Amino acid sequence: MTEKEYNQCVSQYADNVYRFIVKNLRHEEDARDIVQTAFEKLWRNREAVESDKSKSYLFTVAYNQMIDHIRKVKRIQLKDEFSENSKVQQPSTNHNLKRTLMEALNRLNETQKSLVMLKDYEGYSYEEIGRIMGLNESQVKVYLHRARLTLREYLVSPENVR
Repeated sequence: MTEKEYNQCVSQYADNVYRFIVKNLRHEEDARDIVQTAFEKLWRNREAVESDKSKSYLFTVAYNQMIDHIRKVKRIQLKDEFSENSKVQQPSTNHNLKRTLMEALNRLNETQKSLVMLKDYEGYSYEEIGRIMGLNESQVKVYLHRARLTLREYLVSPENVR
């Protein structure tokens, strides 16, 4: 990959990678750090990465960085998280819908949540998702199906239907 191809890759994929990471982490600063690290690794390995595979490489690196970050945060338990959850907000229909959707997504494990985000939010194919997450196409389909079942069960439960 040349420097010009790298720069094209940055302008073409930076927003997509960032959106994917921030939707999973819900923390903008951490998402920026992860995206920056992914592009830094791409730069360091640019000679070994073909330009047509740069998108897959970036998402794979970013996904792995995100998983590492999530595991680290689970061990540390940040005080900020507790203070954010304790804030009282005025309920609104739109806010309630977003909250319900986020609660449903948070019921999924890390893999399922990432699969749903990549497929349903970012629009990647099963094959692309498999390359990003290190799964075969069949695993992607099965895990995604299970994730959607979990989401449906939660979203259609009487206490969540308003």
